[in-house]
Amino acid sequence: MLARIIRHEWQMLKADAVLWVIVAIVGSAIAYGVWNGTRWVHFQEGAIEAARSEERVRFDRLTAQLEKVAAGERVSPFADPRSPSNLGSRLAAKVAVLPPAPLGALTVGQSDLLPSYVRVSTESREAVLASTEVESPLRLLTGRFDLAFVVVYLVPLLVLALAYSMVSGEKEQGTLSMVLAQPVSLGTLVAAKVVVRAAALLVIIVGLGLGTLLMTGVSLADAATRERLLWWVASVAAYMGLWFAIALVGVSLGRGSAATATLLAGLWLLLVVIVPSALTLGVQQLYPVPSRVALVQATRVASDEANAQGARLLAAYYEDHPELATGDAEQAMTDFNVVRLAVNDDIEKRVRPVVAQFDEQLSSQQALVERFRVLSPALVVHEALSDLSGSGQQRHRHFVSQVSGFHDEWRRFFTQKVVAKTPVADLSSLPTFTYSEEPSSALRARMMATLATLLVPAVLLGGLAFIRLRRYAIAG
Repeated sequence: MLARIIRHEWQMLKADAVLWVIVAIVGSAIAYGVWNGTRWVHFQEGAIEAARSEERVRFDRLTAQLEKVAAGERVSPFADPRSPSNLGSRLAAKVAVLPPAPLGALTVGQSDLLPSYVRVSTESREAVLASTEVESPLRLLTGRFDLAFVVVYLVPLLVLALAYSMVSGEKEQGTLSMVLAQPVSLGTLVAAKVVVRAAALLVIIVGLGLGTLLMTGVSLADAATRERLLWWVASVAAYMGLWFAIALVGVSLGRGSAATATLLAGLWLLLVVIVPSALTLGVQQLYPVPSRVALVQATRVASDEANAQGARLLAAYYEDHPELATGDAEQAMTDFNVVRLAVNDDIEKRVRPVVAQFDEQLSSQQALVERFRVLSPALVVHEALSDLSGSGQQRHRHFVSQVSGFHDEWRRFFTQKVVAKTPVADLSSLPTFTYSEEPSSALRARMMATLATLLVPAVLLGGLAFIRLRRYAIAG
């Protein structure tokens, strides 16, 4: 019986002009969203290639200068390409790159706010890695128009448009009592209507989205990419299922079509717009992040004081790093490059409390957003789609942790050579950076948590709705 009702509902839905209007609207939105996302990925790739090209040109020039110096050409100590201090701080600074993920065109996420590459040198960590404030959840949802925007904003509206009058519409037309005069229950009828509408909408979203994505040249040959795409489909389906469950609760109240539509529109406004805005205001009030002006000012003051006490700092530096001390301490005391290392080390120590407070408040903000994001399914699914597309905070944090480790390696390499006054004759000996993706198991764990967050309330609300439908007033 359910299969027969499903076939009948599909025939009725195909004959309804609303479905084809939805296909046209959604198709246009998906095509534009994927195109806009692809354009942003190409912009990122262009910026990364420009940075790498500048690095290649710079290293070619350094190689030529090293050959001239090796041939006997004299240069200023401040421009000496063999100087580890000159190389480590500016001449040979390395570009560490976070490449766009294969599905980056699906969701821009925070990739337009977080840097996709940084220039690593012997400068302080704060100069290399600028801390990033937690971004407004509302702004995450209202950023660049992409496929995630279509899913987060338009899918709920489409679900509500297809579902709000599933029962009340037939009741108002007088056909509901005739349909239920057959050997079929109201629950079975509603289940068939939901299955047909959900399947049609999911096919439209996934089919058009995947088709447009493949037209942009994205390859699905890699198993990891295919797995991410499957998680993406599952997340969209779970999000859609939750909104169908919400719509069913509204339908089960037994009100007219107009009243049900108004109620469901209010719920969309609450869960997609108001809750993210309120969450933004809440985290900013409870855990205000120190101003960046304070960090800049603290860095300037620390720099001035450290430069004024260079000799004393050098002695303290050797006390903290005895393995770097040489027998010729008097000569080292006057060495400009060694003093600069000590000054940079002292600047980091002075600025560290401000940075620690910044990071602590930032972590508290992010933890609060993480805890209460379940109040808005829009936030949950947007974070998941960004994560799967490689444009969210998780992948960027993984990148930052690797850059931080590379920065430590870079500084150790040049610090030892600066203190020992060992020139660098071969650029191929410099440390290199290669980004490695996080394990797939970590992504799977996050996606399973996302699906649980969406599906558990969907099942509970759907069950409540079908219980209420048993008491639905067929007449009147």
